[in-house]
Amino acid sequence: MAPKQTHGDYRRYEPAMSQPLPGDIGIVNLARSEAAKAEITVRPLRGNISVLVGSGGNIAVFSGPDGKLIVDAGISVSRPKIAAALAAVSPDPIRYLINTHWHFDHTGGNQWAHSEGATIIAHENTRKHLSTITRVDDWDFTFPPLPEDALPTEVFKTDRTLSINGTTIVLEYYGPCHTDGDISAQFSEADVFITGDTWWNGFYPFIDYSTGGSINGMIRATEANLAKVTDKTIIIPGHGPVGDKIQLTEYRDMLVNMRDRVADIKKPGRSLAEVVTAKPSAAYDAKWGRFLIDGSFFTRLVYAGV
Repeated sequence: MAPKQTHGDYRRYEPAMSQPLPGDIGIVNLARSEAAKAEITVRPLRGNISVLVGSGGNIAVFSGPDGKLIVDAGISVSRPKIAAALAAVSPDPIRYLINTHWHFDHTGGNQWAHSEGATIIAHENTRKHLSTITRVDDWDFTFPPLPEDALPTEVFKTDRTLSINGTTIVLEYYGPCHTDGDISAQFSEADVFITGDTWWNGFYPFIDYSTGGSINGMIRATEANLAKVTDKTIIIPGHGPVGDKIQLTEYRDMLVNMRDRVADIKKPGRSLAEVVTAKPSAAYDAKWGRFLIDGSFFTRLVYAGV
């Protein structure tokens, strides 16, 4: 079946994992199970840039005569559907794959993308986590190292600029935020900005304290994102619908308010259980708690960082 292509409103979005499964399957296995069943939707944006939705994090695709550049690679079980979606965008070969960070739902396709000719680019900390055994406590999951041909071969510390298909793509390191290896990608001519998992549009984000993330780092990253975009910028988040500066501002405000609420409740020395019971996220849960991270989970993540 050919991937579904949707023109028109690029903000439309159907999260593949909107109803978490019961029991103790765990977030990682749940995500992989759902990705195996999910269809891939192609959403053209502008400037020969599209976004693929349906396998883990959003995948951006920039096509042209020099070849394709893709940002993130989804979950490995989705390879046939992602490959079909990429072919539907254009016949151009994959030249570059950019990993915005190391998590499995953004790097699961690294090995097959490399086998098709992609040079993999990432921050040096992303390669570090992918090349070693890495434990994520809040997922209760230990990831083995990826094989050598799935690892980024071009890494950088602060920033990297690419020129492909007549466009400048600027990659910049946030510093520790969602993890300690997150980067953004800015398409200068098209005015399209990719945040990776520093922005989950309409959903509570996961914060990976096991590999350097923190609530304050997430807020700093969001402030940095806001400083780089205008009212006309198309912003591709790590999860959720493609959005704009108004939505990104609302997300920033939610993060700040949640941090301050949890800190105020915790300050007298209250335990994690007491803070969760106080429900500091109650006013936000109906809007932001509809994906993998509910209000209690997000409160626990914020508590760890205040």
